[in-house]
Amino acid sequence: MSCLDTIQAYAFRSLGYGERLLPRENFTLCEQFTLIGSGLIWNVYFAVLALVLGFFIAVVVGVAKASSNLIVRKTAETFVLIFRGSPLFIQFFLAYFIFLRLIQMGVLPFLTSAQAGALVVLVLNTAAYSGEIFFGALKSVPRGEVDAADAYGFTGYKRYRRIIFPTMLRLAWPAYTNEAIFLFQATTLVFFTGFPTWRQQGDALYYANYFADKTFNPFIPYPILAFYFILLTLAIIGLFGLANRRLNQHLGQAPKIRYRPTLFR
Repeated sequence: MSCLDTIQAYAFRSLGYGERLLPRENFTLCEQFTLIGSGLIWNVYFAVLALVLGFFIAVVVGVAKASSNLIVRKTAETFVLIFRGSPLFIQFFLAYFIFLRLIQMGVLPFLTSAQAGALVVLVLNTAAYSGEIFFGALKSVPRGEVDAADAYGFTGYKRYRRIIFPTMLRLAWPAYTNEAIFLFQATTLVFFTGFPTWRQQGDALYYANYFADKTFNPFIPYPILAFYFILLTLAIIGLFGLANRRLNQHLGQAPKIRYRPTLFR
């Protein structure tokens, strides 16, 4: 089988299209690049949806933490404590157990699938971390800008939408970029938790692990996986850098976003 035939057979295997049987022997570089790249589709799916949905929840959490209402503030603080204080890997297992119980009760039967249940966990996890980032940025909004908004007659929601929220987002964006990068990397945990893989249609790490087990040589598939994630990281930095320049366009020159890896979390 030529490399072109391999790409046609396995490029979308992780989505259920193309060749169903995985190669069993004489693995080529093309097969490994193609299948690991195919699995990367799921990593992008989890990360993009989790970022989009988690962003809105995070904004609510950040605002709630700064609320003067004790109940609202403590609820947000408890949410952040639970999801920041426990390992993501454990959250996947606990969530699967809870979703399994719900299914036995006849509620939300689709949540045991990785495509839905794992996505819920990722959304809540990134919302907790991002909510703390937005809370810190919200507390850092210069008092002078708020006073200026009051002087112009901006009050309530209008003041928040026109003055506070854009400033908060501008201050939080570099840290939020790192959170987005970490979220993409965290998606590799999904298919190694309790959520089942249907018909061997796993993510990039699932296929990299398959090749490493079959060849007893992890020094080919795992570097390929790392290569793909480095490309993703560069893409995220580029896209978020464009957004950062948009947020800071009134300053003339936006500060550059630099990737600062999180060594401990």
